[in-house]
Amino acid sequence: MRKPRTALRTTTTAAVSAALLAGTALAGAPTAAAAPAGTAAPPGIRFVDIAGDGGTVLKANVVTPAGAEEGRRYPVIVLPTSWAMPQAEYLVQARKLADAGYVVVSYNSRGFWQSGGHIEVAGPPDVADASKVIDWALAHTPADPERVGMAGVSYGAGISLLAAGHDKRIKAVVAMSGWADLIDSIYSGRTQHLQAAGLLGGAGLLTGRPSAELQQTLKDFLGSNLSKEQEMMAWGAKRSPAAYLDRINANGAAVMLGNAWGDTVFPPNQYASFYEKLKGPKRLEFRPGDHATAEATGLLGLPNDTWTNAHRWFDHHLKGADNGIDREQPVQLKSRSTGGYEGYPDWKSVGAAERRIALPDSRKVYANVDSGANGGIVMLSSILDQSLKLPPMAAVPLLPRPFAAVWQSERYGSAQHVRGTAKLHTTVTSTKPSGTLVAYLYDVGPLGLGKLVSHAPYTFHDKAPGRPFAVDLELFSTAYDVPAGHRLALVVDTVDPLYIEHNPSGARLTFSSPSSDPSYVSVPLREE
Repeated sequence: MRKPRTALRTTTTAAVSAALLAGTALAGAPTAAAAPAGTAAPPGIRFVDIAGDGGTVLKANVVTPAGAEEGRRYPVIVLPTSWAMPQAEYLVQARKLADAGYVVVSYNSRGFWQSGGHIEVAGPPDVADASKVIDWALAHTPADPERVGMAGVSYGAGISLLAAGHDKRIKAVVAMSGWADLIDSIYSGRTQHLQAAGLLGGAGLLTGRPSAELQQTLKDFLGSNLSKEQEMMAWGAKRSPAAYLDRINANGAAVMLGNAWGDTVFPPNQYASFYEKLKGPKRLEFRPGDHATAEATGLLGLPNDTWTNAHRWFDHHLKGADNGIDREQPVQLKSRSTGGYEGYPDWKSVGAAERRIALPDSRKVYANVDSGANGGIVMLSSILDQSLKLPPMAAVPLLPRPFAAVWQSERYGSAQHVRGTAKLHTTVTSTKPSGTLVAYLYDVGPLGLGKLVSHAPYTFHDKAPGRPFAVDLELFSTAYDVPAGHRLALVVDTVDPLYIEHNPSGARLTFSSPSSDPSYVSVPLREE
C-alpha cells in the first residue's frame, strides 16, 4: 500500500488548519477553561475534581437546581466533553438544564486539557470514567440513581452511547454528531478519510496528550499500513457502540441520535444503520451542516432545535413529562434545500420510492489526476451548504473525460426529492491490483453547473489486473431537492483531497455495464 503523495499531504495540512479554526469558532464555544484554583465559580456552579478509572483526575463542573430541597432527589445528566474541548463547553446548556430541575455534571474527557491521563479515543478507560462520574454524582449531589441520563456532542456522544451499553443505570441518552461505527466513519469504502483523521489527530495534539496506542494507530492509518489493517479495525470496533448493540438494547436506555447530512467526520449512514437496530425508545434527527454545527448555536445559548429536543427527550424519559415527543414521528429530517422538517415512522420509509439511472456503455479513466469533481474541504464546505446553500460545485460538461466518467439522467419535468442513501452498482476492471474511485452525484442545472448531492469513496486491493469485478457502494445519506428542469449526473474519478487514494502510477479503470449485470445508480426519493 502506497503512502499518500506529498502534494496531497500539503493540501490536507492546509485544510485541517482552516478547519480547526472554523471548528473552534462554530462548534466549540464557549471555550473558557476551568476556573483556576482559588477563583470563585459563577453562581450555582462548582468546579470539582473527580477520580476516574484508575484514579485519573477528571476536571469537572457541577450545576444543581437553584434552591434544591434537602432530601429531595433530582434527575442527573452527565456530559462528557467533545474532542479537544475544555470542560466549560456545556455550561450554558447545563445552566438551562439545572433551571429545569436537573443535576448536571460535565467533565473533561481524559487526556484533554486539565484532566489527567492520555487520549484513549473512547476506549475502556473512557467508558469506565463515565461510570465513575455517575458514582461521584450519586455520592456528592442530590442525584436520583433511578433517573440518570448522558449526553454529548461528538466525542461526548460516542462515550455516552458506549456507556449506555456498559452501565445499566443510564436510562436516557442524547448523542449529537457522534458515531456508532468508528470504522464506517473514517474508513468507509475501505478508504482512509484523510482530512477527518488529520483534523482529529491535529486537534488532539494541540489540546491533549495522545496515548502511545493512538499515536501508533494514527501513524499506521495515515501511512496506509495494510499489514496492520485488521489490528486497526479491531481497535476501532472496540470503540464502536454498534459492537455493543445487544448490551445497549438489553439495558434499555432511551436513545436520541442527531447528526448533520454533511458531517465529514462521522457521516450519517452509520448512525441511520445503528438507529434501525435499536429496540428501545429511539429518535433520529438529521439536519444540514457539518460536524457539530447543528448543535453549535445551542452551546452559545441561542435557540437550537437539537438542544430543544434533547431537553424534551430527557423531560419525557427522566421526569415522565407528557410533552408529546413520544407521539411524534421518530425520524425527523430537515432538507438541505428547503429547511423544512419531515417526519417518518422509520429510516426505511425515508426513501420509499426509487429511481434508477442506467449507466450504459463503458467509460475508461486514467487514475492519479483530480478531475475537478470533489467532496469539498472538511468542515468548511458543508458549513457553506448549511448557511448559504452552496455545496461543492463542478461544471459537469467541462470535466475532463480522460479522468472522469460521467453519466447523466434525462431532464426531470418535476422536482425530485432525494431522501436517504443513493447506491451505485457497477463493474470495474483495473490495470493494477489496487485502486481508489470516488463517486459523486450532482444536481445539474440548465447551464451545466453541478451542485453536489452526495458522494462516497471506494478502495480495492488484491484484484487481478484485467479481470472485471462488481462494486456496490453506498453514497452518504442526504435530503436534497432537485428542481424541475434539472438532471442528475453521476461522476466517478480517482482522486479527492478528502481521502487517501491507492491508485498506482499509470493505473486505468474501466467502468462497464454487462448485459447480465447492468450498472446503475439507485436514487431514493420521498414518496409523494
